[in-house]
Amino acid sequence: MRLLSVALLLPAVVAAACGGGNEQASSSTPAAVIAIDGSSTVYPISEAIAEDFGKTDGAAPVTVAFTGTGGGFKKFCRGETVVSDASRPISASELEACGQASIGFVELPVAYDGLAVVVNPKNTWATSMTVAELKKLWAPEAQGKVMQWSQIRAGWPDKNINLYGAGTDSGTFDYFTEATVGTAKKSRGDYTSSENDNVLVQGVSGDEYALGYMGLAYYEENRGRLTLLGIDDENPANGAGPIQPSFDVVRNGTYRPLSRPLFIYLSINALAARPEVQKFADFYLNNAAAISKEVGYVSLTDAELALVKARLAARTTGTMFADHAAQSQKSLTELLQGRQ
Repeated sequence: MRLLSVALLLPAVVAAACGGGNEQASSSTPAAVIAIDGSSTVYPISEAIAEDFGKTDGAAPVTVAFTGTGGGFKKFCRGETVVSDASRPISASELEACGQASIGFVELPVAYDGLAVVVNPKNTWATSMTVAELKKLWAPEAQGKVMQWSQIRAGWPDKNINLYGAGTDSGTFDYFTEATVGTAKKSRGDYTSSENDNVLVQGVSGDEYALGYMGLAYYEENRGRLTLLGIDDENPANGAGPIQPSFDVVRNGTYRPLSRPLFIYLSINALAARPEVQKFADFYLNNAAAISKEVGYVSLTDAELALVKARLAARTTGTMFADHAAQSQKSLTELLQGRQ
C-alpha cells in the first residue's frame, strides 16, 4: 500500500522536487512536461498516478505540486499548468479568471473524500459533535468569544480549545466552512492553519485540548495518533445520531455534510494540441479507482467512472456546479448525467 506520507512535505519542497509548476514560463522546463498543481488532498492520487505513468513506454514527464486548490486554480487560469487538482468545484471567480484567459477545461471527478473532525486521544469527553456545534465553534463571530470546551456543550471542561484547520487557499478550508458555517471561506481566524496536513496531525496529536479537521485519508494514515469524532447533522433522513466517517458512508452519501468528490481539471487546449496530455488523462481515469484505494480515498463506482470517462471522451467543457447551492443536493451520478 502506498503511504500518504509522501504528500506531507512542505509545498515548496514538493514543488522544487517535482521540477516546479510553471510549464510555459520556465525556459528550463521541456515543452512536453505535463504540469500539475493544486489540492494537497488530491496530490497523493495524482502523484501516485504520475509515478506509474512514468513507467509506461514513451511517457511524457509529469510534475506534481500542491499549493492548495485556490493556488492551483490561479496557476491553471494563467496557463502555467495543464492539470489542476481540486478538492472542491471551481468557484465563480476562478471560472471568470479562466474565461478571461480563454482557458477552457474538462471537469473530472476522480474519487471521494470525507472530512474528519479529530481530537487528541487523551480527550475523554467528546465523542461526537453536531453541525450546529461546529458552526458555533468555527463561525467568524466565535473568534475571541467561544474559547473553551464548556462553551460548546455543558459538562465539557473549562479548558481552552486549541483549533487546527486547513489554510485559506485549501479546498478543504472552502468545503469545511461552507458545510459547517454555511458560507465558503467564512471562518474564525484565531486557529493554527496550514496547507500541510502533517502540521495539523502533529498539532492535534500533541495537545490534549486540541480539535482539528482534515481529509479522512490523513486521519486513516494517522489513526493511532488521533481520535475521530462522529458528526450529527440532525437530519433524520440521514440516520439517527452522529455518524463517524468511513469509506462506505462517504460513498453512499449518509455522512453529511462532510463528504465530497475530488476533481482534476484538464486544459481543453492542451488536450487538443498535446497527445501526451490525452494519454495521461486516459491513464489517470483507468487507474483512478485502484490508486484511490491504495492511498486511502474512496473510489468512484464503476458506473460513475464510466460516466466520467464518457465526459472526457466527449471533451465536455465547463463545470457541473455552476448553481452550487442546488447542485450540491444532487448525487454525482445525477450531475454526470446532466439531470436537472
